[in-house]
Amino acid sequence: MPTADWWPGPVLGFDTETTGVDVAADRIVTAALVRRDNDGSQVRTWLLDPGVEIPPAATRIHGVTTRQAREQGVAPAVALDEIATALADALRQDVPVVAFNARFDLRLLDTELTRHGLPTLPDRLGHPVRPVLDPLVLDRAKDRYRKGPRTLGAMCKAYEVTQSGALHTADIDVHATLDVLDRILTRYPDLTTTPLDTLHDQQITWHHTWAESFNAYQQRSGRPTRTDTDWP
Repeated sequence: MPTADWWPGPVLGFDTETTGVDVAADRIVTAALVRRDNDGSQVRTWLLDPGVEIPPAATRIHGVTTRQAREQGVAPAVALDEIATALADALRQDVPVVAFNARFDLRLLDTELTRHGLPTLPDRLGHPVRPVLDPLVLDRAKDRYRKGPRTLGAMCKAYEVTQSGALHTADIDVHATLDVLDRILTRYPDLTTTPLDTLHDQQITWHHTWAESFNAYQQRSGRPTRTDTDWP
């Protein structure tokens, strides 16, 4: 692993748009990978036919209809294998994967890979997926007392990131995520001199601490919802 000053890259940003938020049942509709370094950005995008109806509520978020996915989308197994291959290739080269709320996208990807009889990311790597950088986890740890939501849109405002288009389009979300990461690293330069492997482990601890606190708050408030303490 690089030991210091690993920013500005290369890094590989990853995002999906889906049929819903249940990692066990929902499907990937669109995905994007953006590799960024000093020379700029390289973008790959996919539109998948998820094989199920896309709920109207999901279409209202990302704009893809069931008809569009069926007529223009590629077979899920083909796209999923391409996505996983690109992610695994990057990780083998110690290029960190950057994802906003990485727990969701990486878990959903592995669920989809398993559904289609394909090896998961850990299967391909022979070890857990790392290094991963999650601006949501980094922001919660470094600016824990800031009030308000921590959605990608809210964090773009908090870090004065100008979005290149409407969020909830996978490639635009990845660019926004990488821009937010850049602002976080500028504000907290100690992160860039922390070895990536160490920073990955710190994020595991930071997320666990936040999730335990959030779950305790939910319990005190009489709400049954719990957040998984594992990351990513």
